[in-house]
Parts: sequence; structure tokens; C-alpha cells
Amino acid sequence: MPAAAAVPAVPAAERRLHVLTPLRRAWVPIAATVGVVVQQGDKAVEWAGELSVTLRALILAALVVVFGLYGFLSWWFTHYEVTDTELRIRSGLFFRRTAHIRLDRIQAVDVTRPLLARVAGVAKLRLDVIGTEEKDELAFLDEREAVALRAELLARAAGFAPAEAVALGEAPQRELLRVGPRELAVSLLLTLSAWAALAAGLGVPVAVWWFSKNPWATIATLLPLLGGTWSGTVGRFLTEFDWRVAESPDGLRLDHGLLDRAHETVPPGRVQSVRIVEPLLWRPRDLVRVELAVAGSKNEVLVPVASRAAAQKVVARVLPGVDLAALVFGRSPKAGSRWVVPVWWRGYALAVSLDVFAARKGLLCRRTEIVPHAKVQSVRLTQGPWERVQGLADVHVDTGAGGTVTARLRPAAEAADLLDAQAVRSRTSRADARPDRWMT
Repeated sequence: MPAAAAVPAVPAAERRLHVLTPLRRAWVPIAATVGVVVQQGDKAVEWAGELSVTLRALILAALVVVFGLYGFLSWWFTHYEVTDTELRIRSGLFFRRTAHIRLDRIQAVDVTRPLLARVAGVAKLRLDVIGTEEKDELAFLDEREAVALRAELLARAAGFAPAEAVALGEAPQRELLRVGPRELAVSLLLTLSAWAALAAGLGVPVAVWWFSKNPWATIATLLPLLGGTWSGTVGRFLTEFDWRVAESPDGLRLDHGLLDRAHETVPPGRVQSVRIVEPLLWRPRDLVRVELAVAGSKNEVLVPVASRAAAQKVVARVLPGVDLAALVFGRSPKAGSRWVVPVWWRGYALAVSLDVFAARKGLLCRRTEIVPHAKVQSVRLTQGPWERVQGLADVHVDTGAGGTVTARLRPAAEAADLLDAQAVRSRTSRADARPDRWMT
């Protein structure tokens, strides 16, 4: 009896972006044209004044056609497809570009919905891939298509077969934490850096005007300061509005934003370090902010503000088995530290447990950085000349996210022992660490 013939693999179907995408693409030549006109200034106004009304209307109509054609063609030549092993994105009107994104290298897929996109019912898909700094994106897709594609990519990254990945759909989730608008507003009002940015944004331009009487110098000073003030106050409120943290088989999901809504994912096993931030005026209320360092990702905030107990419960989902409340910190010794770093030495402290290396710094704004031993890439000991005189040293722990956590001003003998012990702890913890896999 003849052997059955092998069933050929079904080729992946190429898909296009949403039909509204050309409107977004058309802004590229429009912005370039506006830049040229602004650069030419008076010459452009003089040239336009020499043309008749009819000719000006014809030129404007021609520009609209050219811009629209560019947007349409750039959309027409952009395709994406999901194969058995990778996501392929082909784009480019004049210069073709094909991105081959291996599915097993995907560590996060974020869905973002800018304000106008939410009105139009479309969304942007952004991908975090191990080994790359810039995110590839698909903009724009229908909202339902974006959510379905995200679920498919995460399932494929977890090792599910193509048919299973499509059938699984969006993984279920359980809400862990929600930050209300009132809590967020109160936290901003109690943040000294926000008030400092506001004072600088208002005071510095007034001082420049007072001494120079030059309106252009005042405007040149005002604009960047207003930008910094906005990002630290109103902009931060808009970004962190209605912050929700939920747990799913994909990892921790973050939903936030008032105008631009973002749906992000904290990849399981990819968190390199956790930072607990405690501004001065937050401490009487026992409030903290939790930030992350994730390898290959720009997602930094896990919890914008929450009570210490609530934040520790969320951190426990990121660092399983780690009890932050059980960490006992030892302050840097007063004898030599006060001569190396006057006053501020009081903010330095260290705690080491079976699972993590934790260092604390700061008096006005206390920051506690926590690194699992398994995520330590290298350990270093440094001594400045004045530290050597005082018998002190610093121990630096480097992580896979390109960050460093430093235990400052430790006794030299303790630092040497800590260096050797941390190298051993890191090696043994990496051998026992769970694999960085999705949905496991």
C-alpha cells in the first residue's frame, strides 16, 4: 500500500492595515512641506502673493492629491503576515523594508488607542522583541483585529500551534489593583518635584523678561519649561489616569490613559529589577510608587501610586516568593560615611535575602531598588580615594536591562565578602530559575 503523501503547509495570508491608515501616512509629506514653508518664511509669503487666486487653488488641490496619493500608496505596499515561526511586516514605498520578527522572541505586545484612533475605532499594535531597542508597530488596525492578533501572537510565542493559537482568543484576567483619579491627583499634589517644575515654569521666564526685556528670549525659555511642567503634572495625570493592573497567563496587564488609552503587558520572567519610590510627603500616608526595569522594554511604571500593602501584593506577582516586608535594611556606618557624603549618607542602606539584593538611597525621595539574584549579570566593587581612607567601598550589581543597583558606603571588609557571596548567589539562582516562557 503506497505511503500517504505529506500534506503541504498552508501559506500564511498577507493582510493589510486598516483603510483609515492612509490618512495617517499622508501627514509625513504634509509635515515636510510645512517645515520647508516655515523655513523659507518671508520668501514663501512673497512668492504666494505673486500668484493668482486660481493658480493658488490649483496648487493647493495638486498638493492634496499628491499627499493623498502618497498615503494611499504607502498603505497599499504595507502588508503583514503570521507564519509558523515569525511575524513579517513589509513596508516602504520607495525603499522596501521587511521585518522578520521571530515569534519565540516576542516578549510583549501592547495595544494603544490614541484619542482620534478611539473615535475611529482603530488601534495601534506595538511589539517588544528580545534583542531590539526600538518597537515594531502595526498602525492602524481595527480594534477587534488588534486584540485578536495580540492574543494570537502571545499564544504563538508561548508555543501553541497556529490553529490552537487562533482558537484560544484573549486570555482571561483578574484585576489586582485600580488607581482612582482622586488618589492620582492627591499624589501629584503631594509630589515636590511637580511643584518645583511648576515654579520653574512660571518663575524662570518672568526672571528672563525682567532682566532682558527680550520677548523672544522669554518665549525660548518659556516653551521648554512649560513642556517639562506639563509632562510632570497634567501630562502625567492624563497618562496614568484610571490605572489598572490585572493578572493573566500572559503576565501582568496594564491599562491606563484618559485621552490616549494604552494596554501594555509586563512579560513574565523578564523583570530585571523593581524600584519602590517614596516621596517625602507620601510617607505619612504610607504611599509608594512602583517602577520596573524590563529587558528590551520601555514599560517602566507598574503602580503609579498605592498603599504600601497593596503595592507589595502586586510586586509579589512580579517577584514570586519575595516578601518585601521581611527585608531588613542596614544603614551605612556613620563613622566614615559622614565624611565621604555629609548628611545624605543617612539615606544609604542595604538588605540581602535568599532571593534578592536590595539597596536604598535618598532622604527627600527614598528609592529602594530590588534585584532578584537570578537577574544579576555581574558584580563589581569600587573604592574612591577618600573611601579608601575611611575604609569604605561600593558594591555594584549590574542587571540585564542595562541598569545598576549600588550598595554605597559599606565597610571594605563587608563589601569584599558581599562581592564573593553575591557572585555565588547569582550563579546558583540562575541555575534554579524558572524559564522565561509565556502562559506557563
